Amino acid sequence: MAFLLSGCNGQKKGTFLEEYSSQNSHQETVAKLKKLIKDKELILFETINHQANAKKVKMNLKPETVVVFGNPKMGTVLMNCNPSMGLDLPLRILISTNYEGITSLTFTNPEYWSLKHNIKNKNCLAILNKAKIALTNLAQEAGKK
Repeated sequence: MAFLLSGCNGQKKGTFLEEYSSQNSHQETVAKLKKLIKDKELILFETINHQANAKKVKMNLKPETVVVFGNPKMGTVLMNCNPSMGLDLPLRILISTNYEGITSLTFTNPEYWSLKHNIKNKNCLAILNKAKIALTNLAQEAGKK
């Protein structure tokens, strides 16, 4: 039995993941994203360096960093729509560099969360739309020279 997930192209509406290329190095992209988060008065909760964690267990991994951040007011409203939203909040963007040296920023499309968490409330759907716009803007800005 084959299982196929359609909608994995990062630039089309309704896909699960959104991906944007960066014109900067991995480290520059992470630093720029973190600065943008602070400049927009969002809360930077954590930065997870998967490559460093792999090295601790004597394994190799290309540069891969997750930046975890959010807006507790927005997140609280969404979790009041459905407590399971807490599984996907706070927001996060993955910065990864492939073997060709291309760095990209990837995040879960918030439109997917409306399906995953059965969100139907108009206010909550509007917040998910704003979250998608904010994540897109952050990824695009962090990827610019």
